[in-house]
Amino acid sequence: MSRQIRVFVIDDSALVRQTLTEILESEPDIKVIGSAVDPIAAAEKMRELAPDVITLDIEMPRMDGLTFLRKLMTQHPIPVVVCSSLAVDGDETTFRAFEYGAVEIITKPKLGTKKFLEESRVRICDAVRAAAQSKLRPISATMPMKVAPKLDADVMLAKAGPAPINFRTTEKVVLVGASTGGTEALQKFLTALPLDCPGIAVVQHMPENFTAAFAKRLDSICRITVKEAKDNDTLLRGQALIAPGSMHMLLKRSGARYHVEVKDGPLVSRHRPSVDVLFRSGARYAGKNAVGVIMTGMGDDGAKGLREMHDAGAYTIAQDEASCVVFGMPQEAIKAGGVKKIMPLTAIAAEVVRFCKD
Repeated sequence: MSRQIRVFVIDDSALVRQTLTEILESEPDIKVIGSAVDPIAAAEKMRELAPDVITLDIEMPRMDGLTFLRKLMTQHPIPVVVCSSLAVDGDETTFRAFEYGAVEIITKPKLGTKKFLEESRVRICDAVRAAAQSKLRPISATMPMKVAPKLDADVMLAKAGPAPINFRTTEKVVLVGASTGGTEALQKFLTALPLDCPGIAVVQHMPENFTAAFAKRLDSICRITVKEAKDNDTLLRGQALIAPGSMHMLLKRSGARYHVEVKDGPLVSRHRPSVDVLFRSGARYAGKNAVGVIMTGMGDDGAKGLREMHDAGAYTIAQDEASCVVFGMPQEAIKAGGVKKIMPLTAIAAEVVRFCKD
């Protein structure tokens, strides 16, 4: 058997520690090697256990999670997945967790419907796998990973040719997909865009209710307007729409007007929102008027959709390996043959602007 991902759980709730342990150890490629009630207790145990990944709560006694995270990343970096109830409300402290070096942020598992618990298991285990493959700490070997069956974009939008167009337009739209490492990547991309840039639709894998705070934060530092998307929002020049956490977002067109549809549905490519769903809708309703950008992230969400955009005449860009936290999503898109240009993160905004002005 291939080497398992060794995980250490830090949370002051015994029930949460038990639940996380059960969820993680339901996967054959993950092993929980220890747990602790707070960072001080954890520090003693981890000296001997040497975990590959840590799951970390934020609110804890004796030392809060953010303080510990900052100390850990400056002294002995280990990939960290923040697992906090604060993520439900998109609390500002969770953004600081990204700044201090967290690879992923997920919401704590809680009792609920069978569907909710199953989706929580998928998200938590995928977050740990993404952290294990991040560049913070090299993994000794590539581990084959057993994954749950995946649905594709067919469940949200059947694959078909371009939609009939009765009103021609040359207006460009930009569709962007990202996951692990995407919060910082999107900040760099969006802050580099000018006020007159084309309308942008973004899918970032992120917990429910977290995207509104993320969009608000980006809006405060970008020249363009950034907001969480609502159903039927128009894609406007100088504005980026962020798909709400746990809702799919599709591009639609009415005459010369591009707008988004925000709707519920099953996980697609193990995610909701799914990049594949957004990209497929872009292939159908925008075609050669679209730019597709796939950024850092684990897995293959977006690879099929970007190929469909490419085949429909869209201009497609993938972030290069050197600038990705995890090269999974761009790499899979490149393998699928859907990428026209591979480039560093810092060059993508200028390339998008250049193409849209031609």
